[in-house]
Amino acid sequence: MPIEFAKYQGLGNDFILIDNRHSSEPAITPEQAVELCDRHFGIGADGAIFALPGQNGTDYTMRIFNSDGSEPEMCGNGIRCLAKFIADLEGSEAKTQYRIHTLAGVISPELRSDGQVKVDMGVPRLLAAEIPTTLAAPDAKVIDVPIEVADKSWSVTCVSMGNPHCITFVEDVAAVALETVGPQFEHNKAFPQRTNTEFIQVVRSDYVKMRVWERGAGVTLACGTGACAAVVAGVLVGKCDRATAVELPGGVLEIEWAEVSGRIYMTGPAQRVFTGCISD
Repeated sequence: MPIEFAKYQGLGNDFILIDNRHSSEPAITPEQAVELCDRHFGIGADGAIFALPGQNGTDYTMRIFNSDGSEPEMCGNGIRCLAKFIADLEGSEAKTQYRIHTLAGVISPELRSDGQVKVDMGVPRLLAAEIPTTLAAPDAKVIDVPIEVADKSWSVTCVSMGNPHCITFVEDVAAVALETVGPQFEHNKAFPQRTNTEFIQVVRSDYVKMRVWERGAGVTLACGTGACAAVVAGVLVGKCDRATAVELPGGVLEIEWAEVSGRIYMTGPAQRVFTGCISD
């Protein structure tokens, strides 16, 4: 049967959104998602996101297939797009805040009157076993730890936002050969579930530049969970303030790591690009 979809983007991180409220299983397979995400022979996207019925008292459930068919636990830019998509589906009945079940836990996006979406991303996980990585003992944090990648020693800090992130600080983020180095980080044996990798250039303590290699998607224009993880890492190594703007190739995200609650808040845009129908 034909499947209606909407294309949304958050800072250039783009997604195919599908109304899946009729079923708890995604309307398309991971293999079909790969075909649809192809930028030459399909719709073109970094992933396909499904709005499924809620679980355990939540409003909705979010699932996502990356452009390579893998399924991540969460996606920061994706959940902002999902919140906008849900509000568009609900029309006049739309709420300003939702509780969404994800594989990384319950995430709460809030649609603000200025068009931005603020997301309570929860509490970052810092122990090696939680990330997971073998760069430290399971119950230890991974802060400024060396790793050999692409014939070079990098100092990395690892954070989980429900999905794994490896953050390294560099002098010039534009000079990083992302297409070469990124895959070698992602598939390094120190990360048994692979990893997202963020390269960060500190402009000021409250402003950084970031480029990202996303697990399962490659080079993208933005990564919301990555921006959150980068600020956490920056605070841990004494380079960033708890409220820091993260400039990505697709635009800027405002990230705050609350000192009292320990929760991370991400604020950024999400926009509908077009709608269509998958006929076969």
